[in-house]
Amino acid sequence: MIYFDDLPLDKEILKALGELSINYVFQPIFLADGKTIFAREALMRPTQMTVMELIEEYTKRDKLHVLEVATFFGAMQEYQLRGYECRICMNSFPSEYFTIEESLAFDDYYGRLTGLGIIEILEYPYISEEAVARKRIATSAQDLWISIDDFGTGINNMDVVNMYDTKIVKLDRHLISGIDHLPEKQENVKNLLRIFHDKGILVVAEGVEEKEEFEYLVGLGVDLFQGYYLARPA
Repeated sequence: MIYFDDLPLDKEILKALGELSINYVFQPIFLADGKTIFAREALMRPTQMTVMELIEEYTKRDKLHVLEVATFFGAMQEYQLRGYECRICMNSFPSEYFTIEESLAFDDYYGRLTGLGIIEILEYPYISEEAVARKRIATSAQDLWISIDDFGTGINNMDVVNMYDTKIVKLDRHLISGIDHLPEKQENVKNLLRIFHDKGILVVAEGVEEKEEFEYLVGLGVDLFQGYYLARPA
């Protein structure tokens, strides 16, 4: 269970965080050898509902910022408790950003994530230009990477990739499933790989569930891999 009681945050946000009952698990992202871990993605696991139910509830209450803060502080708490040293991916709503006070509190409590943190931009609910600008500044100052999650679904398209100084794009499962025997998907992913590699962007194949998918994508030149075939969240 994640506890927020002793964080150096103001009383209002601490009270809101105290209402949450959540844990975090991590799913590795592998290099093309399928063994070497490049990073671990932190995934929120509420104890009393699904994560999507929690997000829907907080969206209705206009409190997504609470989940944004919970994700970064909570995921880092669990990451440090587990003694991980690889990069950490933390999901971020495209509509939200830390206040200056929250950024300073995070740095004071956990230390700076220079060269370690990957901010993974979710595909919902909507894009805030202010949030984009703030994240560009923060990631540049701290050598953090921006990753675009679930490319090809929700709002995450090429326009969103170009809004940020994007370092990683994660191809959604619907682009990957069955790619070893579906020519139209093969051609699509080949084109996307060419575009992203020309921009110096690493490509992650998400949701790789079959050996055949993994082997085909390795041969295609995909950089990184995530999915049940390699490792489940734990």
